[in-house]
Amino acid sequence: MSNTIFRKMVYEDINQVAAIERESFTIPWTIDIYQKELTENPYAHYYVVEKDGIIIGFCGLWVVVDEGQITNIALLPSVRGNGYGSGLFQYIINQAIINGAKRLSLEVRVSNIVAQKLYRKFGFMPAGIRKNYYTDNNEDAMVMWVNL
Repeated sequence: MSNTIFRKMVYEDINQVAAIERESFTIPWTIDIYQKELTENPYAHYYVVEKDGIIIGFCGLWVVVDEGQITNIALLPSVRGNGYGSGLFQYIINQAIINGAKRLSLEVRVSNIVAQKLYRKFGFMPAGIRKNYYTDNNEDAMVMWVNL
């Protein structure tokens, strides 16, 4: 992962992040949502991973009091499976701690075994199911938590 930088997302990154979002999710967040997250949500923290100056992934984090929530995480399909997801996830956990989180949660599709395996590697454990959470196909979401 040489020439890789993890950093806070800035307004100018929105178009690249939205493009990754569109490649990664069936119902992607819009550019407008990212604009509002960066400018209006005091709890929001967004980060990107760059390789050779190109954004290849991103992650969103909300921290309210001492609880963090990972809102979304995605990598370009062409770089998946090369350790960037693990690197970005470790970076986000560190940022959650820096921002005062003592616990961290996320939702993941019950069918997304690859992501669940990554999250378990970082200590996340299943805590429940949100029925019909994903509106594109009514798939359930597994809620996972970790104490930091």
